[in-house]
Amino acid sequence: MVVRTIGNSIWVLYFVMLISIEQASANQNNRSEKAAQALQTCYALADPKERLACYDKAAQRFVKPTYKGRLGMVTEPFNLKTPHRLRFRSYGVIFVLYLRDEQGRVLQNLHIGGGGEDEYVIKEPGTYSLKIHGSARWEIWLEPTKIKKSKI
Repeated sequence: MVVRTIGNSIWVLYFVMLISIEQASANQNNRSEKAAQALQTCYALADPKERLACYDKAAQRFVKPTYKGRLGMVTEPFNLKTPHRLRFRSYGVIFVLYLRDEQGRVLQNLHIGGGGEDEYVIKEPGTYSLKIHGSARWEIWLEPTKIKKSKI
């Protein structure tokens, strides 16, 4: 009787795993189709500046996040040699992100209330880490950027 119960449990786990794999594959295919549609839309634009802006927006939309998670997390320290855009998206009502220096001191307190997306530019090279508190899922991207220099 115990052997039959264990055997049944293994089959249930096996089918749950198969369903999960199929759903992940379907999600990936859907994401690939959306990316292809976005690129086709950009390609059709005649104006070079509009086309480039469209491609940039598509890249932001479909690039994988550097970090993603749910609720809280502290990243390992990372080293930046050039300015980077810290772009973050929250799917919950509360999201607080601390940009910290090498000693763990908070350099910038960033937050989103009610979900959404925002960004912050890290201008100086250095070693940083992130401390994240969220009420749901979140995603964070570290993207190299060029700082526009003043003409003054």
